[in-house]
Amino acid sequence: MTVTVEERWRQFFRWGPYGLLGIAAVIAAVSADEFMDRTERVAAGVLLAAVILLHVAWDQRCRRVVAATGWGPELPGCGPVLVPGAPGPASGVYFLLRTTLAFALTWLSPFFSIYACIGYFDATHLVPRRFSQAGLLVTAVIMAGSQSGSLPPVSLVQWFAFGGLFALNACLAVGFSHLDTKKAEKAAERAATIAELGRANSRLEQALAENAALQAQLLLQAREAGVADERRRLAAEIHDTIAQGLTGVVTQLQAASAAPDTERAEAHLRRAADLARHSLGEARRSVRNLSPVALEHDALPEALRKTVADWAERTGVDTRFTVTGAEEPLHDEVAATLLRIAQEALSNAARHSGAGRAGVTLSYMGDEITLDVRDDGRGFDPLARPERSGDGGGFGLDGMRARAARLAGSVTVETAPGEGTAISARVPLGAP
Repeated sequence: MTVTVEERWRQFFRWGPYGLLGIAAVIAAVSADEFMDRTERVAAGVLLAAVILLHVAWDQRCRRVVAATGWGPELPGCGPVLVPGAPGPASGVYFLLRTTLAFALTWLSPFFSIYACIGYFDATHLVPRRFSQAGLLVTAVIMAGSQSGSLPPVSLVQWFAFGGLFALNACLAVGFSHLDTKKAEKAAERAATIAELGRANSRLEQALAENAALQAQLLLQAREAGVADERRRLAAEIHDTIAQGLTGVVTQLQAASAAPDTERAEAHLRRAADLARHSLGEARRSVRNLSPVALEHDALPEALRKTVADWAERTGVDTRFTVTGAEEPLHDEVAATLLRIAQEALSNAARHSGAGRAGVTLSYMGDEITLDVRDDGRGFDPLARPERSGDGGGFGLDGMRARAARLAGSVTVETAPGEGTAISARVPLGAP
């Protein structure tokens, strides 16, 4: 078992006075004939007994206090300590009685200063700070008296020697006491710093745990947001590809069944087959999040021109396509978004407007690009929100707005019953 320095000091403070007292008593007894007469030897014996009783009583008190409180050997007021703690009144009385007895013994024989020097070690621990310097000075008086020959000095030379030795002892005692105090303060500061670092580490660990939990929560939210966004994207793609394509197929099949002759029926059937193949390809590209097939080999203006021409041929609506402004290269997502909006707007016109004429205009306007789709159909009340039916109706305008919003753009609708419809989509040219 390793014994710490603090524990060794505690052992010295407990047993050291007995050892020093024993050494001093032996030397004083050997030299008693030279320094003490019979009466002084008897007085020395009585004082020795009193010192021993004092130490025994002090030890018993410490044990009772420790047993009652459960405190360790660093209990304030129960002896010297090596940790911060305010000495109690009892320890001050103990130091005063012990020093008085040591002074009396040294008065009888200078060799008892061996025992009195214990005051240098524990004065700052047993006496309150404002009185500890006085305790050290009293101990210095005892040591100077023994070193100068005897107490009290009997000659002028002895008095001079006593004064010089007292000054030396006092300076050394006060100086070492000051150094010890500074050391204790630094130890206390170090302990406080370590404790604060421990608290800071605890707070840091708690913050790290909270950050880890927050990061996990953010990852979960991001995953859920990604899933929701992907669902919205697939829903929009399905609506713009499969639903519109199937609607066109159904329309062509109905036209084929109502055709007056075989040649016209076969034309409608061919268109239905072409629409089905085209929709199947678009659906596959949507699942893989690829750009529309119309943009695979053509830029947006040409892809819109072909889309409008195909729609006009299929529906029989007189439709014109116009491009204004200087054409500029577009991001793939911008081109795909405007193409899908145009397809949806034309599909809505074919299904709901009953228009005879329509127009599509693509405008390059400096820092943004605008797509306008107009028809002269029956129009509708923009404030009356259409009900979403099981066949996919009611999703068109919301889908167009959602697509534009993903690119920081917007979609506006101008219409009224009997006055046609105009849909305008605006998207920043540099998006996304």
